[in-house]
Amino acid sequence: MSEPDHPYMRVAERIRRRILDGALAEGAKLPGQRDLAKNEGVSVATLGRALDQLQVEGYIVTSRRGTFVANAPEVAPSGYDRITRVLRTGSVLAEGETMIVTTAELLKPPQYVAELFDLDDGDQIVHRQWHTGKGQQRTGLFVTWYPAHFAAAVPELLSASRHSSPGLLMKVQQATGRRPTAGRDDMHGRDADAREAGFLGLRIGAPILAGASRLWDDQGVIEYAEWCLPYRMTVGYEYSFDAAPDA
Repeated sequence: MSEPDHPYMRVAERIRRRILDGALAEGAKLPGQRDLAKNEGVSVATLGRALDQLQVEGYIVTSRRGTFVANAPEVAPSGYDRITRVLRTGSVLAEGETMIVTTAELLKPPQYVAELFDLDDGDQIVHRQWHTGKGQQRTGLFVTWYPAHFAAAVPELLSASRHSSPGLLMKVQQATGRRPTAGRDDMHGRDADAREAGFLGLRIGAPILAGASRLWDDQGVIEYAEWCLPYRMTVGYEYSFDAAPDA
């Protein structure tokens, strides 16, 4: 995915990424517009448009005292954001975000997962369940699946260690030589079941945003993930068109 063509959107994306990664903490004050524009290598007018975009999205707030990262911004990284973060930084987690792994095992998968990975009847697969949080806030519940033979190259896939887990996709890439070349995210709103509500600290039946993400290369699916986020969390995507559609 290429960066947006408009300069102000490229600036907004860089600042947004620093907020999502935790490099700009909640409540942090941004430099003055002239200084920030100089740092970003753009005009003050372009910087202003970028900040307007981020304010509309809920990432920042402005006052007479200046521009600040919103406290507990109601935004969450998309699947694409998390994937590019781990490939960029070595960790799927933002600064200050924590992970607890509750399941790491080999098992016979449900039929729909077996079909995604083109498995034969009786084949096993790596199954991991984990949830993330920041302070007292739960930020997501995830289930990830990997081909069983990856566990021989990356033993951490079957470990619940919080120290090695955030960088597993990078470890898989390094150990197997397989790098995702494409992916797909699907999302829908629904009610939380008892398991999801328990992990996310919600009442059963509370609205959540649920989704599934697939990463693959020319050899097949590398990772399949199912996830859900608490209500009031917003996920955003940016995209560009390489060519105009035919008239």
